[in-house]
Amino acid sequence: MGESHVTTQEDRTAATPSPVADGSTVSGSTRAIVLSRMRTHRFSLSSLRRPRRPRLWFEILLIAVSYWLYSLVRNAVPEQKAAALRNADWIWSLEHTVGLAFEETVNQAVNSVTWLIVSMNYYYATLHFIVTIGVLVWLFRRHPGRYAATRLVLFATTAVALLGYYLFPLAPPRLMNGGAFIDTVMLHQTWGSMASGNFKHMSNQYAAMPSMHIGWSLWCGLTICALASAPWARILGALYPVATLVVIVATANHFWLDAVGGMACLTFGVAVSYAWYGSLPHRLPKRVQLPGAGRLRALRRHPAKVPGPPARAGSPSASGE
Repeated sequence: MGESHVTTQEDRTAATPSPVADGSTVSGSTRAIVLSRMRTHRFSLSSLRRPRRPRLWFEILLIAVSYWLYSLVRNAVPEQKAAALRNADWIWSLEHTVGLAFEETVNQAVNSVTWLIVSMNYYYATLHFIVTIGVLVWLFRRHPGRYAATRLVLFATTAVALLGYYLFPLAPPRLMNGGAFIDTVMLHQTWGSMASGNFKHMSNQYAAMPSMHIGWSLWCGLTICALASAPWARILGALYPVATLVVIVATANHFWLDAVGGMACLTFGVAVSYAWYGSLPHRLPKRVQLPGAGRLRALRRHPAKVPGPPARAGSPSASGE
């Protein structure tokens, strides 16, 4: 017969570590709690910065509301006509000083070819929206992992442009006093310009700096060049902002320096997206990586072995027979 052992109260007291006597137990528990909270905080922040799968209804609503707010704020900026005309004269003088005041020549030359200038009028009025929305849809469908970061570039670019409209009101060349610029939309009676004809009372006439035609077209072109696989698509992406620059100058809607302002706004937008996501948009994964997806795939390839029930005393496996 084996000896029996009775556990006494003294044994239980001796076996249980005392949180008072053993200071390491308290400090270890506190350290574990602090580290756990820090990991939870880092996880919540990283989850906010991680690209998510875009949802169609949310993106449509977000883009519609954002453009409505942009138009509302842009048109709410006071039309500082006197300051805008003075700034236009200053820009025109500056371009003459550096020897790059070519807008008037281009405007008059292209206007002499009716079919060309009419085509440019419609280009200016429509492609600004069509191509930008088309690129957003393409990103949503083909590059969902890069969509949010690239969209943030566009939104930040547009937002900072509002600051330019407020701080530097600028009349477009076609509205300058005493200039020889031609308002091609008015002359050829083409539709679509929010800055001419019956639409001019619905839009701020003196918000030419920066040019969002250039900011958006350059965003489209760079996105296509970075992500498209077809060479012809990358070529068209590279040519699109160049063609847009020619159009905004030929139609006398912008100085070329307005295009520089649009590029500066795009640079700001890229910096904001990089600061938030920690990477340029085209370097992010093409598809959205769900949390724990890699671990789940690894478990499927190498499933963990489930331990069997413990052997009972006296069984053959326990006795070794």
